[in-house]
Amino acid sequence: MRPLLVLFLGALSLAAQPFSFGVKGGVPLTDTLSVIENPENFHTSTNRYIVGATAELHLPFGFGVEVDALYRHMSYTSSVDIADAFVNSRASSGDWEFPLLAKYRFPSKLARPYVDAGIAWDTLSGLSQTVTTTLLFPSGTPMTTTTSNPAELNKNTTEGFVIGAGLDVHLLLIHISPEIRYTRWGAQHFLSSNGGLSSNQNQAEFLVGITF
Repeated sequence: MRPLLVLFLGALSLAAQPFSFGVKGGVPLTDTLSVIENPENFHTSTNRYIVGATAELHLPFGFGVEVDALYRHMSYTSSVDIADAFVNSRASSGDWEFPLLAKYRFPSKLARPYVDAGIAWDTLSGLSQTVTTTLLFPSGTPMTTTTSNPAELNKNTTEGFVIGAGLDVHLLLIHISPEIRYTRWGAQHFLSSNGGLSSNQNQAEFLVGITF
């Protein structure tokens, strides 16, 4: 009985804490970058994962304030013939997203539906592009250069509006919270001069939080 009583009291004590913290991860439901047919022959790749940390301040009457730090990775390539040269490039970047959300949980015992809304900041991290130029005539050794400011870069940091809905499931000492979240970004990170490559300003994702 004593171990069960200790576990029960510990759970009550944890539930009474005004703060919770944990991890959050998931998958993007939309591509970060978009391409259309263009002379530069862009191709993109969005890693199918999102991972990060989450924390929440619990307020009375089911309200709360949540802040997240979420990371994802993206890359794109291009290839084009320019006069007597063939130019191939590859760019990759990390992407940090920081949502600040007001949350409301509906009354329930074990599984509480919730909605949230707020703002988010998004910034690129470790952006790098490698450009390889090969002369077609006369043929020679390829020349390679690296830059952190590719021509397609439009804005390194952007802000957006976030809405979401999910379910908070309480299991002993942890909360598991699956959620669908939508973000509308105010500006595009990437936008090529001919419109062949662009960032998607509409972002949807499925996330699962595990908090203590």
